Order: sequence, then C-alpha cells, then structure tokens
Amino acid sequence: MTSSTIRSVVILGAIAIIGIIGIQTYWVLRSWDLKEAEFERSVYIALQRVARDLAAMNGNSLPQKDLIVQRSTNTYAVNINSEIDASSLQYYLQKELESLYLKTDFEYGIHDCASDKMVYGQYIGYNADDKKPAIVDDLPKYDEFIYYFVVRFPNRLSHIVGDMSIALILSAILLITIFFFGYSLFVILRQQRLSEMQKDFINNMTHEFKTPISTIKISSDVFLNNEEIKKDKRLYHYATIIKEQNARLNRQVEKVLNLAKVEKDHLELNLEEVNIHDILQNTVENNLLQIKEKNGELFTNFTSSHPIIKADRLHLTNILDNLIDNAVKYCKKLPEITLTTIDKDGRIEFSIADKGIGIAEEHQAKIFDKFYRVPTGNVHNVKGFGLGLFYIKNICDAHGWKLNLISSPEVGTTIKIGMNTIPIKQ
Repeated sequence: MTSSTIRSVVILGAIAIIGIIGIQTYWVLRSWDLKEAEFERSVYIALQRVARDLAAMNGNSLPQKDLIVQRSTNTYAVNINSEIDASSLQYYLQKELESLYLKTDFEYGIHDCASDKMVYGQYIGYNADDKKPAIVDDLPKYDEFIYYFVVRFPNRLSHIVGDMSIALILSAILLITIFFFGYSLFVILRQQRLSEMQKDFINNMTHEFKTPISTIKISSDVFLNNEEIKKDKRLYHYATIIKEQNARLNRQVEKVLNLAKVEKDHLELNLEEVNIHDILQNTVENNLLQIKEKNGELFTNFTSSHPIIKADRLHLTNILDNLIDNAVKYCKKLPEITLTTIDKDGRIEFSIADKGIGIAEEHQAKIFDKFYRVPTGNVHNVKGFGLGLFYIKNICDAHGWKLNLISSPEVGTTIKIGMNTIPIKQ
C-alpha cells in the first residue's frame, strides 16, 4: 500500500469517525431530551389525575391555574385547595404513576397550614435494597399555596438513563469500535513508517554493495587476463569462481533493487526481441559450476520452433537464475534439473522441473507471497528471505506471462511460464 493510499485512508477514516461521533452525539442528546420531556409529561398527567381524585373524594373543585408547579427538575408541588388524607394520597400516587409506567422511587410530603410545615412524608421505593427513610423533612415549602402536597423523584436521572439503556449500550459499542478503528490506523501508520525505514535501509545497503562488486569484477578480470594466472590451472579456476560468484552476487543485488521498484509501482521494462533459447543457454553455462559442485545434472530439451519473445533481458535472466538456484538449493539428494521449451496454444511454454523436496499443497497458494517460506520447524539448512518467487511472480505479471506451479512433497517441483512469441522473420 502506497503512502498516498494510506494518507487517503486515514483522512477518509478521520472524516467518517468525526461524522459518526457527531451524528451519534446528536441522536443521544435528542433521545435524552425526548425522554426528559416524556418523563415530565407523564408526571404532570399522573399528578393531575391524583389531584382530581382527591378533589372528587373531598367534594371540592381544583384551582383554575397553578395546579402543578415545578420548582426543580425532580420536585413538583400540587395545589388542591382542600385538606389531604395521607393514606389516600399515597394510594392515588402509586396508582396513577404505575398506570403510566413510572415505577420509580418517589417521596412526598403534605403541607400543614396550621404549623406551616411539611409535617408528613414517606419514601416509596421499588427496589428492596434501597434504604427508605420513614420521614422526609427536607421537602421545599411554597408560600403561595395553603393546601398542597409535594412529590420528589430522587432517582429521576437513573430512571431516564434506564429508559435509554439500549441507545447508551449501542453508543458504547460504537465508541469501542471507533477506538479499535483508530488504534488500527495508528498501527498501520507505524508499520508503514517501519516498512519505509526498512526499505530505505535495504536500498542504501544494496547500493553500497555495488561499488565493491564492481571492484571485485575488475580485479577478477585482471586475474583472468593475466598470462601467469592462465598458466596456473588452479589459480585460473579460483579466479573464474570469483568472477562467477561476483556476477551472481550482483544479480542478487539487482534483484533487491528491482523489488523496491516493483513495490513502488516504478518497474519499467526495457522490452526487446530476444531469443529465449540463447538466454537459456547462457544461463545454463553461468549456473553449471554450482550444479557440478553439488554433483548434479542439468538436462535441456529446447523444442520450441518459435523462441523469439519480447521481454526485458535483465529481468528474464534474473528469473531464470532464481529458478535454477532454487532447484539446486531445495534438493536433499543430487540435483537433477530439466529445462524444457515447447510450443503450446500459440505460446512458448518454458518449464523447469526438479526432483527436490517439493511443496505441500497447503503452502502452494502462498509460495509467491513476499517473505513467505515453507515452514521447516527448527531446521534451517537452506538460507533465504522468501523474495525469489515473489520477484518471479511480479516480473511474469509485468510481462503478461502465465505462471503455473506443480509440486508434490518428496517428488519434485515443476514451474511453467507461458510467454507470448513473436514469429521469426524470414
């Protein structure tokens, strides 16, 4: 994922998070206002009914205005202009509040006009664990009324919160989801920075390798061209090994540099018409030494009648070197490698087959992933970074070639590449 893509994801994610939080906050506050209004409306209706019931019981009429006065969010005074029976008041209060589904704790008191005090109070609780005081003496007085009672709902807030429990739970889940989304973005950004640092380090390191590699190449050429060295077969053989291994190291460095270009989508192919048989023959000659060192054998069967393809010579040589190198490394016995070209479906199909350790079916889908290596437990007798096949896959995709792998454990592996051909000009 490129830096610009990650930046776009972060910006869009931040906008989405802000939008979601804003909308959710609006709806929670809106729901809270609606629940508050519903609570107050239900209380007003219940207290009006209680006042009518008490007035009907006493045969009195209710005042035309200021029947119910709210002095705080949870305290209400009801003016009824007649004496109030405490037991009747409690009965009607519970009856009317419960009929409107307001089963929440409340306390009430009755004003005694003779002593000008709230002389009687009771706490009505619906939770058995609540501590219920027998007498409530801190209810407010209202000087403008004579006969009135006061009702207070101490658990008004918790009642409203309880009614909004589903909305609050969903909001909490949303906040947790947003937190993990934000944390994921943080991890992605940190990993992206670490990945960039790693790439820069590898690129700088490989570039630093180029100078000593060039120096070794020049030195090995000097040795090989020296008449004294040519006369000494042993020294000439060692000088040849130095040159070949230096060339191999140079190809590995080029591969790492090219991988960096592939990952940054900066891979530019220098396409030209090439004869794949010629390139294969050169590749065989360059790798023959390492195969002989393993006492292995390499067979060729180039039967294609149209070996001219359009390809990047450097990248094609690199992937062929990688395939032969893998065939040599991943072999328990003596390497036995077969290179073949055939004409198939209007294409030239190149294949490399070995009789190595093979790849289990569950790993074949991931074998071309970057850094992926088939698990071998604690045995690490074959060194590598899991980049070779990743590089091969990307180069084949860039050329539009079809890549296919056939493998069985302890039997061997065959890799086939279908390449578009160009007819030979007569």
